[in-house]
Amino acid sequence: MNERINGERLWKSLMDLAAIGATEKGGVKRLALTDLDRQGRDLVVKWAREAGLSITVDQIGNVFMRREGRNPALPPIVTGSHVDTQPTGGKFDGNYGVLAGLEVVRTLNDQGIQTEAPIEVAFWTNEEGSRFVPVMMGSGVFCGAFSLETAYAAVDTEGRSVREELARIGYLGDQVPGQHPIGAYFETHIEQGPVLEDADKVIGVVPAVMGLSWYDCTVTGMEAHAGPTPMGLRRDALQVATAIMQEVVSIANRYPPYGRGTVGMVEVFPNSRNVIPGRVKFSIDLRNVNEALLNTMHEEMLAFVARTRTESGLGIEVERVSYYPPCPFHPDCVEAVRAATDKLGYSTMDVVSGAGHDAIYAARVAPSGMIFVPCKDGISHNEIEDAQPAHLEAGCNVLLHAMLARAGRAD
Repeated sequence: MNERINGERLWKSLMDLAAIGATEKGGVKRLALTDLDRQGRDLVVKWAREAGLSITVDQIGNVFMRREGRNPALPPIVTGSHVDTQPTGGKFDGNYGVLAGLEVVRTLNDQGIQTEAPIEVAFWTNEEGSRFVPVMMGSGVFCGAFSLETAYAAVDTEGRSVREELARIGYLGDQVPGQHPIGAYFETHIEQGPVLEDADKVIGVVPAVMGLSWYDCTVTGMEAHAGPTPMGLRRDALQVATAIMQEVVSIANRYPPYGRGTVGMVEVFPNSRNVIPGRVKFSIDLRNVNEALLNTMHEEMLAFVARTRTESGLGIEVERVSYYPPCPFHPDCVEAVRAATDKLGYSTMDVVSGAGHDAIYAARVAPSGMIFVPCKDGISHNEIEDAQPAHLEAGCNVLLHAMLARAGRAD
């Protein structure tokens, strides 16, 4: 069988959802557990009910929308992503994965296809982490990466807690997170990078997601007047900090092709034009798809900091604030994506994900896999994020056939 989804219907659904929280620059601002998030959730649930799906909400607000199979005792084959966005988010990050799943269900309904196992579409709470931390909160609680109590206690900048906001918007469910069975999990997503577009490929088969190690580094020197203080007598925190920043990049370059090193946030005190900086705090982000290499990068960074501390005489503190290991996806799910892509005749290549996704946590409890499609110029987490309708349709077609292969046809 060579079934295809309705690409125009998928695109319209994406545009209709993007109208909730639409920004002047063409993006979307729909932060987790806000009124706009509630409106987005309500719309998706409305569409699911219209497609005949039953709805289950768990205690962290994860939503599971179920199309029954011939054998309801089998664990469902699940697909999904998230509908919350960044403050300056785009139309496709997360939303595409949820609505691609809904389009799979609509297509199965249109063509009268019954599956042996149930099919479910999920959306997870607070994937982005823009309003509440930790990121990937709903899927993280689901798989036991952190407790429900930890998630409930998280507050935004105005002191509003996750539990309070879940209750306020009507998505504080009853099901205990993790008790919802999953037979296999697939997630379709825009790549959020430039690899597919650069290679002119339509489908990215994702064998793994890079591991990530985040740090806060603080260098403490002494403020002094920029004019009277000779260069040799300065305790310039910024100059020492920049040496560490450059080493972060150098470490990543020593471990291609998947080494990544980024300093994305810098706070300089007192941040005055004619004062030598006395304190600099900055972020360090190290990534690699190989856990041993990621650990090596970690050790090399700490060793460089120790040497710099001794040579400069300045105080340097490093705190690791987040870590998750590389996540290889299940060979059977990866092969299901690859086989579907080959069957449909799309150009393809393997793409290791450098970004975090709910599939990382889903993979801890069930065989999982991901499907990537290109996004324009590799841009995401940006209001100008864009993707071609034909590519989105192709990714959804691959999802349809990968899920059918796992769920089994009952006809």
